Amino acid sequence: MPLSASEPYDLAVIGAGSAGLAGAVTAGELGLSVALLDTSAQTGGQFYRTPAAALGAVRPEALHHDWSAYTDLRRRLARSDVRHLPGHHVWSVTKDDEEGVGGGTGDGPWAVHAVTGADGGGERPVRVRARAVLLATGAYERQLPFPGWTLPGVVGAGGAQAMLKSGLVLPGRHVVVAGSGPLLLAVASSLAAAGARVPAVVEASGYLRYARYPRALATNPHKAAEALIHGAALLWHRVRVRVRSAVTEVHGTDRVEAVTVTRLDRGWRPVRGTGRRIACDALAVGHGLVPQIELATSLGCATRPLPDGTRALALDGLQETSVRGLWAAGETGGVGGAQLAWLEGELAAVTVAARVLGRPAHGGRVRELTRRRDQMRAFADAMAAVHAPGPGWPHWLTDDTDVCRCEEVTTGRIREAIEDLGARDARSVKLLTRAGMGWCQGRMCGSAVACLAARGRTAEPPAERRPFATPVPLSALAALDDPAVPLATEPGGPADEPGGHTTTASGPDVSPGDG
Repeated sequence: MPLSASEPYDLAVIGAGSAGLAGAVTAGELGLSVALLDTSAQTGGQFYRTPAAALGAVRPEALHHDWSAYTDLRRRLARSDVRHLPGHHVWSVTKDDEEGVGGGTGDGPWAVHAVTGADGGGERPVRVRARAVLLATGAYERQLPFPGWTLPGVVGAGGAQAMLKSGLVLPGRHVVVAGSGPLLLAVASSLAAAGARVPAVVEASGYLRYARYPRALATNPHKAAEALIHGAALLWHRVRVRVRSAVTEVHGTDRVEAVTVTRLDRGWRPVRGTGRRIACDALAVGHGLVPQIELATSLGCATRPLPDGTRALALDGLQETSVRGLWAAGETGGVGGAQLAWLEGELAAVTVAARVLGRPAHGGRVRELTRRRDQMRAFADAMAAVHAPGPGWPHWLTDDTDVCRCEEVTTGRIREAIEDLGARDARSVKLLTRAGMGWCQGRMCGSAVACLAARGRTAEPPAERRPFATPVPLSALAALDDPAVPLATEPGGPADEPGGHTTTASGPDVSPGDG
């Protein structure tokens, strides 16, 4: 541990999901001082969401797989010296100069800038200084637009699962689950087990393509076991699975009343005359996940293309990014699930500890972790290839279909910008139509706009380089030049609660010695 409060942490971990939790507790057990920041009031990330205590859930583990792995991580965190900072929305990471003033580009420690509160609207910003940073920021859902997708009752597939896990509520009584990717099976089985009727799971790809990756399947038998468990659950609840099909239209006035499911060809183009209407009052839809890498790309970290058209961080064999001192684990390196995230978080922590303590990063533990990581990562790449969106999905759209929900930009306006005004990429479409300029900053519509702008060519993923990773008030920017004032709280006090900092300065440093 540092000798004084002016010393930075050895490691700041951003994100308290599977990867971040594993990284934080492992680093703490190896003797490092660690700060763990997360937007949520609870650990677990998107995968291990848990109901609020006020809901009185008797068996929250019934909604999860591998619950014992999470409870083990949570137990290790509770008995560690890791400083857990919930309710902290990290909006930027910078390099301090040698004097430790934020915003420099010298050889000093990293500065992690956050705002507090349930929605980032707390009364003051926070700065955490650390010698190394581990990014475990996860991913967000990819949505492809279609007529009617803005109707009440249409939710993300992951959003439906989050509603059930954290709020114990269903999006509707009759829920169609649609899109592409293995998440659909998990969502449908969870909804059915919780009492919803699921008329159909509509998968735009097929599952037979996994046969092209026999080695990835053979070295990851647990994935086949998971698929069998979900398949058996769907069979038990009489849920029909329709492959090579998509929801191409949602019907209703004030909310969802029915959906049209249409067969797709191999390029995801609708097959004429195959549309079938299914009555329902909710639709849970998602087309895979997109790595959340804005913090890293703003620092110039290299990325790599994934088979599904998204981009992930390019990492070396020990989870370090192309920027020295910055590591990443979990979905930031490519979407692969909770087990892979947990393993990569542990591997990153071991190598960070070796760097900080001046030891070589090798040995039996590292070799075993990298071997298992490579096996799971191969399956993740196969999964991305199998469920990659086909180029024909824009044929679902009509000219009055909203593509950018925030700015209400329709397909017709985007096509006009491309065909009449000469837009050739997502950026020029954005400048001409405002698509992607709204609250979500293109996270919902960026992929769709890029595909439309490509006009049948391979679409370049939208740029993920943003100065701020999350909305931030001007007061937080103004506080960057204020003198740092140490916190005066103890572990378990207000500083360990969301938005609970009690110092009078507008930009406190959170240092290990504050505990």
